[in-house]
Amino acid sequence: MTLDEAVKAGRIRAEEALTLFDSLPTVELTFMRGTWKGSELQTGHPMDGMLAATGWYGKQFIDAESVHPLLFFTEDRASVFPVDPRKWPSPTLRGPVGPHRADVETGKFKARLRMTEYRGQLSATMIYDDWPTNDVFRKVDADTVLGVMDARGMPAPYFFVLRRDADAPPGGAVLR
Repeated sequence: MTLDEAVKAGRIRAEEALTLFDSLPTVELTFMRGTWKGSELQTGHPMDGMLAATGWYGKQFIDAESVHPLLFFTEDRASVFPVDPRKWPSPTLRGPVGPHRADVETGKFKARLRMTEYRGQLSATMIYDDWPTNDVFRKVDADTVLGVMDARGMPAPYFFVLRRDADAPPGGAVLR
């Protein structure tokens, strides 16, 4: 199954997702620069549906040291803002993150990009500052990557798709 077929279907078996991930070319750090819109790739993972239900927008990579790992839509969905991963997810926050902006927004970068080896291949990886979690990327095309979240204690990887946002403002400014 291709990524397009999986995204259209809304789901793919975890084993197929890993096979697809392994078949894709690796990504260099500079390729990831920019703002990316995200979508979940459902595989039966316990996190399936969580990001979509909370108003997740995607990620922003300014350079290797400056990454906003979690961007969410504002309550009116007119713009996005960066969220501190230490404050979300939270047992006290339910549903869309936008209404909780004052409690979760950050002006600080909360992740970095590094080249790491995952499943035998060296590829761009987003490393959260405060979580034992890595998001590893593989190239689908010039504007799309397949990502896999690998976290300590997570029984299986979580899959997502990022598409470069051509309408994002230049110079790395977060959409507001």
